[in-house]
Amino acid sequence: MSGAEPRTFRSMFISDVHLGSKAAKAEFLIDFLRHHDADIIYLVGDIVDGWRLRRSWHWPQSHNDVIQKLLRKARKGASITYIAGNHDEFARQFQGVHFGGIVVADRAIHETADGKRLLVIHGDQFDTVVHNARWLAYLGDYAYDAAMLLNRIITRLRQVLGLPYWSFSSWAKVKVKKAVNFIGSFQTVLTEEARRSHVDGVICGHIHHAAIESYEDVQYINTGDWVESCTTVVEHFDGRMEILHWAHVLPETPVGSEVLVPIDIKGRAVQAA
Repeated sequence: MSGAEPRTFRSMFISDVHLGSKAAKAEFLIDFLRHHDADIIYLVGDIVDGWRLRRSWHWPQSHNDVIQKLLRKARKGASITYIAGNHDEFARQFQGVHFGGIVVADRAIHETADGKRLLVIHGDQFDTVVHNARWLAYLGDYAYDAAMLLNRIITRLRQVLGLPYWSFSSWAKVKVKKAVNFIGSFQTVLTEEARRSHVDGVICGHIHHAAIESYEDVQYINTGDWVESCTTVVEHFDGRMEILHWAHVLPETPVGSEVLVPIDIKGRAVQAA
């Protein structure tokens, strides 16, 4: 795809980049943004990881490049809305403020090309652990850091053995009963919020689990993340929504980065369509 014009969509939804953390795959996102564009872009929370930055400062050039890439898209005419999440909750005090063409909000209503109204929200507002047991949320964040460290060790070992990329944390989400139950409960609560808001669906992030599902009359869409799965949700010009996986759509890999080969939950390589 080198030298080719970027694929353009009507809208694009990106969440959970966690810039400021060592787990953020900023180079992959830069590569994705280089080859994909949209008239409307929503940054659906946890773009910057304020929790980790408060513990220790980590901000390499690639993280700055992601911000610059988004600002450049805004300057070229893209409408960009930054929806604050729990890791970047500091942004909630700036609702309605524009930064370099990017407007900050707590939630938004997006109208698709085919007339559907979708609530765009990070989703942490409906996570009882985040709001009712803050200390437990922070403890879980430390545990997540440990899982990401283990993930990097496993990735290196699999590279040496010539095996495809495999995410330990993603595997755990589909194998551990409590994680599966949490995901299901989260989806249910978010679809109920969409009904209360009198919209046709909801687009969120927060749980790092990309999905497009229908719950009777409500569509649930989760953008995934750029820490584990490297996924973005896009809207085509006919209103159709789709999950894009970085490893599926880009044949090239940033210099010095591991190759992401998607696999199923049994560890078998999946061929991109």
